[in-house]
Amino acid sequence: MMVTDKKVMCNGGTSADLSAPVKAGGKVKAIWKQWTHAQGPVMVWMYKCAGDFKSCDGSGKKWFKIDEKGMTAPPLSGTAWGTNDVLKNLYWESTIPSSLAAGNYLIRHELLALHQANTPQFYAECAQLQVTGSGSGQPSGDFLATIPGYAPQSDPGITVDTYGSKATTYTPPGPKVWSG
Repeated sequence: MMVTDKKVMCNGGTSADLSAPVKAGGKVKAIWKQWTHAQGPVMVWMYKCAGDFKSCDGSGKKWFKIDEKGMTAPPLSGTAWGTNDVLKNLYWESTIPSSLAAGNYLIRHELLALHQANTPQFYAECAQLQVTGSGSGQPSGDFLATIPGYAPQSDPGITVDTYGSKATTYTPPGPKVWSG
């Protein structure tokens, strides 16, 4: 799959019947029943809806990262990756920025499997959050991205060869994390 494929956004859908409340500064936990890949980043994105969830389609340059973990120690073929944490624990927990403005948001958890050279595998799922709190923060500028297409397919964070590369560092694709 390419980073520009429509399914990269929310695996094909952006609206559901259920949403979950969370206070800005609170934690959100995504749970997987199964995961099999040790090399790759975990990235958590949010998107502020202009109104209700039914009219929120995730389009435009409004996605921002609130969390990520790439590789924390070499080698690239090792297990010091965000996706290895999901492999071991079958969950990922993130904190919603405490200054984030209240409102309806999509939250997107992405696992980017990099175990095959030049064949990235994008696994993304979205959920709906009703963020509460008194914050007024909203990311702008370089923190925002469009999904699909948040990075070029040639981005080194997407095309890295985890078994053939001599690199000792890794940077996840897309913008930097916005923490408020």
